[in-house]
Amino acid sequence: MAKVTRKKKTVRASRRTTGMAAMPVKQDWIRCQQYVHYEVESREWGNTVKEYIKLHWPKEAIVAINRLPDYKTGMHSSWATAAWLLMNGHVDLVHESYINGLPKRINALVEEGNLLQQEKKDEQTVAKIIHKPSIQERIYEQAQRYVEDIDIWLDGFITNKKNFDPKGFDFKGHFLTKGVTQAHARKMRKFYQDELIDFEDLAKYPTPGKLKKMDEHTADQWLQLKEGYSHLKKGDIKNYTIAINELLAALDFIIESAKATRKPRIAKPKSADKLVEKLKYLKADEKYKVASVNPTAVIGASEIWVFNVKTRKIGKYIAEEHQTLQVKGTTLQFFDEKKSIQKTLRKPTEQLREFKTTGKVALRKFMENIPTTDTKLSGRINADTIILKVL
Repeated sequence: MAKVTRKKKTVRASRRTTGMAAMPVKQDWIRCQQYVHYEVESREWGNTVKEYIKLHWPKEAIVAINRLPDYKTGMHSSWATAAWLLMNGHVDLVHESYINGLPKRINALVEEGNLLQQEKKDEQTVAKIIHKPSIQERIYEQAQRYVEDIDIWLDGFITNKKNFDPKGFDFKGHFLTKGVTQAHARKMRKFYQDELIDFEDLAKYPTPGKLKKMDEHTADQWLQLKEGYSHLKKGDIKNYTIAINELLAALDFIIESAKATRKPRIAKPKSADKLVEKLKYLKADEKYKVASVNPTAVIGASEIWVFNVKTRKIGKYIAEEHQTLQVKGTTLQFFDEKKSIQKTLRKPTEQLREFKTTGKVALRKFMENIPTTDTKLSGRINADTIILKVL
């Protein structure tokens, strides 16, 4: 009997924590600072410092610091190390020079941000003398001001996740107070629509089984996304997604409401020359000695006579009751299909000569005096058609 061998179960290693969260807090300040300097990306330094500022400084200070470029807030790995340790209850590990030094440094940044804003105002004052902003530029600037309160509310998601209410902002009242129009709403929507993509992707994060079947590049992109938001729980992601969707829905309501109340655009009437520019007709025919009238006279006429030099048929178009004849492309419109007829001329040269001398009253019986069978007209005017007369 063959010996039964059991396959050893492969134990997968759990994914290790990375970034600031993996700081060696069981060691000392030097080890923590070295880890952040060599193992954590500089981009994350700035995010950590900003999060610390949002927890301990008023909104005016936050607005001032946000005016500065990212490298200013990133500062140095040691500042980020101190900020993270202070936020996570490891005050004993922070070097004493940073406990008082970090607030001083942040206050200096606030002053620098305020100074930068004043300099920008001075530059804008000079620029206004030279450059007059366009309507779109003004709308964009107004939209930026209108979202300041919304940004501060959204910052509450970082500073106080537990008490953050994703439906706690009165968008309708805010937009009414600020006088937000559909033009502002379109600009404001662009500020947030891309921000929603990452959080929607996080909600669709694949299961380990599906992740394993993906190619290396795609799987790595998913893992990077997960690592970037590893500090957020599913509930946090859901709350922020709801908040942004509520905002976008409120902006969409303003845009759609404006469409509903907008007056329809009235098309400018086309000239007679424009209406007949595509009409194909024969200007003159040497054989039968006939020439066309100006086709612009057809627009608004009640009756027109045509002659096809190829088929020798003469036709009479009569407008519908309470209508006048019009042209669309190469076709007559609004003619009475029952009253509009054509007949073949057996002696076209003589009969056309007689037609030219016939008065308006006699024309009423001209068609009756032609001894051929009448047929219906299609409304098409082609390159063989002479426009004989317009009434």
